[in-house]
Amino acid sequence: MNEAAGVVWVGVGATVVMDGWSWILKGLGVPTLDYALVGRWAGHLARGRFAHAGIGRSAPIRGEAALGWAIHYAVGIAFAALLVAMWGTGWLHEPRLLPALAVGVATVVVPLFVMQPAMGAGFAASRTPTPLKSCLRSAATHAVFGLGMYLAGVLWQAW
Repeated sequence: MNEAAGVVWVGVGATVVMDGWSWILKGLGVPTLDYALVGRWAGHLARGRFAHAGIGRSAPIRGEAALGWAIHYAVGIAFAALLVAMWGTGWLHEPRLLPALAVGVATVVVPLFVMQPAMGAGFAASRTPTPLKSCLRSAATHAVFGLGMYLAGVLWQAW
């Protein structure tokens, strides 16, 4: 039970750190993901539609913003569970930066090769105006998530 609570703590903490990063980027005028669109995609997925030409042009789903944010945090917890599954529960007692960063950066495959194509942006943002910039921004955000897992792990261990 203690390990499960640690995984939830690390996942939520890392997601909060990532959201702080996104908030800073948005303040600098850098476009960031609108999690309501994730909720819209999930709502359509539940109705049997996986891919969209452009999720922003698809019909809105009732409660899409709340659904999108819930999915965002659930995925953060799932990625923390992946970290602990790969490095063992000992990581929660002795967090190390490199495993957290490695998992954080590796998780960028989900948006690049699942979410972006499904939402109409193409594989690795190939249908966006600046694919390389979008990919690098995604990689940086997921590295920040990895750093967040480490920081949350340190706080968990200290607690």
